[in-house]
Amino acid sequence: MTVTEQAPRNTAELAQIVCDAHAARTPLRLEGRGGWSAAGTPAGRIRATARPVSLAAIAGVVAYVPADLTLTLRAGTTLAELNAITAEHNQWCPLLAWGDDTGTVGATFATATGGPCAATLGRPRDIALGVEFVDGAGMVVRGGGRVVKNVAGFDLTRLLVGSFGSLGAITEVTVRLRARPAVDVTWCVTRHGATAGSWLGLLQGGAITPLACEVPDDTRASALGLDAGSALVRYAGNAALVAAAKAIASSAGSIVEVDASVWTRYRALDPRPRRLDGRPLVNTVAARIKERFDPAGILNPGVFGEQA
Repeated sequence: MTVTEQAPRNTAELAQIVCDAHAARTPLRLEGRGGWSAAGTPAGRIRATARPVSLAAIAGVVAYVPADLTLTLRAGTTLAELNAITAEHNQWCPLLAWGDDTGTVGATFATATGGPCAATLGRPRDIALGVEFVDGAGMVVRGGGRVVKNVAGFDLTRLLVGSFGSLGAITEVTVRLRARPAVDVTWCVTRHGATAGSWLGLLQGGAITPLACEVPDDTRASALGLDAGSALVRYAGNAALVAAAKAIASSAGSIVEVDASVWTRYRALDPRPRRLDGRPLVNTVAARIKERFDPAGILNPGVFGEQA
């Protein structure tokens, strides 16, 4: 029998759904747009009897203060929409998560999914300033704030980011933004003669750190139209910095500029997040946190490998 999906239109409707489920001890499966729900992903471990709840309709901008480089938006907003919203003010939120841009902001933060630029521009836990979420009893909770300098005691924001919907359904996220760089280029670098270690060392450990440096495997390189063993390197900044970066990249191998859309295609070839290997709820502290925020154990049961 197919379980009917519920699709709340706002936080209040979601809170009521969770409250009712808590009272009836009905397990719920929280989803954005369902792109990370297949077998082999963390969502593939959720109990099969859990009732799907889509947060896709809880979308849109809540508050945007370009002068402060902060944006609050609802969880169902897609990464493509986030990019378009910030581009109007020559800003960006460099999540650039694995998968495609139809993925939602809520799912990206719930799974703490980074991307090629995460090491240099920040991972979801670095980018999130605050969250609103509905806990397992149907209570609406806020953590963090809407400003960059925010002191809020216990860091609920970092707790929720990466919790895979096991502690609460994220409904809003406040993110820190960046100004878009004046120059943003991507080169395909093909090494000649150097060992793989020294070649990548020149690119990744030079005087100018690239925003991203990836060596696609042969299958992905072929899909992207790149030579096997070549690297995708992205540099951004002012013209002088990028010119200096070009000299560094040229010393590592031959370079060819490629369109920035290659990153979108590359990310889509790697649809993370993958299956979780750990079982954090065997930890006493983690188990107590789970019990505090989801006392009936209804939110995404099984995502961390716990028993039914």
